[in-house]
Amino acid sequence: MFYTKHRQLIRWGIILMSFIIITLILWNTYVFFQEFKEEEAQKMNVWATAQIEFQKSALDEDINPVIDLVITSENTNPMFVVTSDGKLSVNNLKKRTINSEEDLDTLINEFKNQNPPIDLEYTDPKTKEKIDLGKLYYGDSEILSKLKYYPLALLLIIVLFGTVVYLFYSSTKNAAQNKLWTGMAKETAHQIGTPLSSLIGWTEILKIENVNPEYIIEIEKDISRLQTITERFSKIGSLPALKQCDIIKETQATYDYLKTRSSKLINFSLHVPETPVFVLLNAQLYSWTLENLVKNAIDAMRGKGDLTVIVEANETTVKIKVIDIGKGLAKSEFNTIFDPGYTSKKRGWGLGLSLAKRIIEDFHNGKIKVKHSEIGKGTTMQITLKSL
Repeated sequence: MFYTKHRQLIRWGIILMSFIIITLILWNTYVFFQEFKEEEAQKMNVWATAQIEFQKSALDEDINPVIDLVITSENTNPMFVVTSDGKLSVNNLKKRTINSEEDLDTLINEFKNQNPPIDLEYTDPKTKEKIDLGKLYYGDSEILSKLKYYPLALLLIIVLFGTVVYLFYSSTKNAAQNKLWTGMAKETAHQIGTPLSSLIGWTEILKIENVNPEYIIEIEKDISRLQTITERFSKIGSLPALKQCDIIKETQATYDYLKTRSSKLINFSLHVPETPVFVLLNAQLYSWTLENLVKNAIDAMRGKGDLTVIVEANETTVKIKVIDIGKGLAKSEFNTIFDPGYTSKKRGWGLGLSLAKRIIEDFHNGKIKVKHSEIGKGTTMQITLKSL
């Protein structure tokens, strides 16, 4: 109960705590990196001091074994010494080679960017003269170099983990929503079925009562339409069967039904090829899609204007276009209008185009999109299917 009431607050709390934990981990890593770098700098200063003492001792031919041990023990940091007379002494450069002045300059600049060079100099106690032995250049140790990439690796792991969690949450949520919509659709089909059976019975009684046959024909058309709607809803959640159908015939049937039951202020027009065009189709779901597009077009024109349906076919594809002269769409809406829940109407669930996209793209391996639209001039919706 508590989680249900404060769900949003708890989610933001978890996000905030995660952000704080990540920040602390990264900060701690940065502090550790700096401390490790300072320790290496101190170690190299000790090495440089030992090198100076070694040079002084060498002049007296009395080398302190401790100093010799310090000099020879440093084997983690890549380094080299350029003496005052231009000689080069290298240590721990591994695969790096210095074969020219250009190689030396490149390495000097690289090490300078990592650590400041150390001057090797001392003051002669007898003459008080400053003796320049050269410069020590050193780079970061292999461990420190690897440690640089630790925060990036950590961030990558966190991003990947967050992505997995998000995808899991999103898929779980979508699965729950799909299950809910499927259940509602099937229940709707079941509820419509009961009065529909009764209407069929009453139609038979009207035939016996010698009612005008034209009235009965129109009632039967609406009953047939209700049966189609019931079948549509009952098929949601299951993979529909596709059959070879003439797209011209199916488009014409839906067009005729909508034309007779729409406002007389709508000027309908249909342009189709003269020969049949066959595609793999679920006729009921295709009719539902076309119906959604036509009704949206009528709504966009506020029940008055020119509405055109065009079918174009070539050897590989067939394109069905629904063109209106309504209020039009902004380019930013070309994709979002297919999102579940998106609607510009005061009344509506925003599911029509979402279902249409699923029917065409998921079930028929086709495409549905906004072909063209201008604010105040109208919209062209296009369905593309593979022809046989």
